[in-house]
Amino acid sequence: MSETIIQKVTDKKSLKRFVQFYYDLYRSSEHAVPYLFFDEMATLDRRKNPSFECCEADYFLACRDGKVVGRVAAIINHRANERWNRRQVRFGWLDFVDDTEVSAALLKTVEQWGRERGMTEMAGPLGFIDTDREGMLIEGFDELSTMYVNYNYPYYVRHLEQLDGFQKDNDYLEYQVKVPEVVPEKFGKIAEMVEKRYNLKVHKFTRRELVDEGYGRRVFDLLNQTYKDLYGFSRLSERQIDKLVDDYIKIADLNLVTAVMDANEDDKMVGFGITFPSFSRALQKTRDGRMWPMGWWQMLKILKWHKTDTVDLLLIGVLPEYRSKGANSLIFNDLIRQFQRYGFRWAEAMPQMESNENVRSQWQYLESRQHRRHRCFRKDL
Repeated sequence: MSETIIQKVTDKKSLKRFVQFYYDLYRSSEHAVPYLFFDEMATLDRRKNPSFECCEADYFLACRDGKVVGRVAAIINHRANERWNRRQVRFGWLDFVDDTEVSAALLKTVEQWGRERGMTEMAGPLGFIDTDREGMLIEGFDELSTMYVNYNYPYYVRHLEQLDGFQKDNDYLEYQVKVPEVVPEKFGKIAEMVEKRYNLKVHKFTRRELVDEGYGRRVFDLLNQTYKDLYGFSRLSERQIDKLVDDYIKIADLNLVTAVMDANEDDKMVGFGITFPSFSRALQKTRDGRMWPMGWWQMLKILKWHKTDTVDLLLIGVLPEYRSKGANSLIFNDLIRQFQRYGFRWAEAMPQMESNENVRSQWQYLESRQHRRHRCFRKDL
């Protein structure tokens, strides 16, 4: 067997090889969803990704006989390490053929890279920041994935479990929720009570409010507050927020975006929900996640005409002091009506921490099933 050689990504050509490997490895999978090629390139580009304000990273390819057989990113998020008082190197964008020599060589490279920079532990799969894909799929391999989460073959888990020192650090659970034909009575009653007792109200944004008047930025300021205690979170900077506004807010269907305002506090935003029609099937029809020649048409059919039966619950956040007041019910009471109007039959709830009982418990009022699980592993160096 030929020797596995690790090569550092040093230019745009090798970065394209790094990104392309995922499409080559999963082209025959009916459950994997190709990520947008240009988005992957931009995320990994130091000049385009504002996360490099607080992160440093290098990317590595595993090759045999000139052919790519694996890849990995080594990342240090200095802001997160300061927040959590850690010296942690992250590994992300981890993909490999079913050969333990390859996976071991890739992770050993991250370990050495981290040690050279004074790190004392490694964890992953993780991205630069919390809005990047996190965790290795360990349950739900036969479920259609989404563009917002990692998909991997089952053998990945076996490789990590066989390597010395890797242990479970955190699990994320995902749920498929059936959109009810009628809004559950409990949601309606709670929403009505919350509106009257606490003077909270649903607000539907205009494009001008979100983009020109700065409410889009306020959404992510609120995310900084509501997500601050979640696993591995690092506060979003002004530039990172600007990019998220460009990536999500500016193209969102505003019927699928809901905010909750406190009328007692000069209409202060206290909660939000951002949802998108699912791009999963459309992306599977593209050529390796590329918009040309016909990928743009597949995506447009989803964005403009909602040609899908599934909606992705992308980001939902409520200030802690308003969760007990039932602000979540206002968000779901409104969004369910929008989902019904568009004919969505299913909603994909994005990853929630296994330990977050408050978030997970909200699905008990709807017909749902926990269908995927992702895991972050940790190792002391």
